[in-house]
Amino acid sequence: MTGEQVYVAHAPGDLELVQDLFSTVKNFPFGVHIALEEADADRSRDLLKGRIADSDLLVAVLTDDAAENQWVNQEIGYAVAKDVPVLPLYDHEQLRGGYVADVDGVEIDRENLTATIFVILGRLRDELTPLGGLAVPNWFVRFPCTLPGCGHRVTLEIDDEQTKLWKRHKHGQRLETTCDVCGTTYYFDPATLGFVRREDGRAPPGR
Repeated sequence: MTGEQVYVAHAPGDLELVQDLFSTVKNFPFGVHIALEEADADRSRDLLKGRIADSDLLVAVLTDDAAENQWVNQEIGYAVAKDVPVLPLYDHEQLRGGYVADVDGVEIDRENLTATIFVILGRLRDELTPLGGLAVPNWFVRFPCTLPGCGHRVTLEIDDEQTKLWKRHKHGQRLETTCDVCGTTYYFDPATLGFVRREDGRAPPGR
């Protein structure tokens, strides 16, 4: 973990959408806290207010449901009061009002969530420090090898800028990394950095 923390504010009815948008983001070496994964619908706010105050960025998911939800607006206001930057994700421009009216955000394309996730990842690479900007090759996904009997930690390093990642996605070119112990190779979508498939290597020696 690098220590950076991202808090995602959203309406209860948008939890599935939020999980779809952030499923691969949660694989990165920073904390992602999705509001309703950590609190019940009544939202007793002590824990979540602490999460927001300790965050480096609040992502506000602004939908028609969110516009009618008191907690989303309160969480945005609390972040602003604590000088936590806010990144709005919105279904349409009319939802981007109040504290985030003039904040450059990300429009959600529900017909193409892959493109939306790609843009979110680019914005996170810009916003979070010391993870840094687009040209900084210090993003990675780390996971245990899933070949039975191995379990060695594997790292996918993301060195490419966002524009190159999108070109690779459009041309069907996967990112790949290989387990140093058993030789199993893992392939990922360059746009979302989601897992695609694996090619098994040999069994680890002595296993």
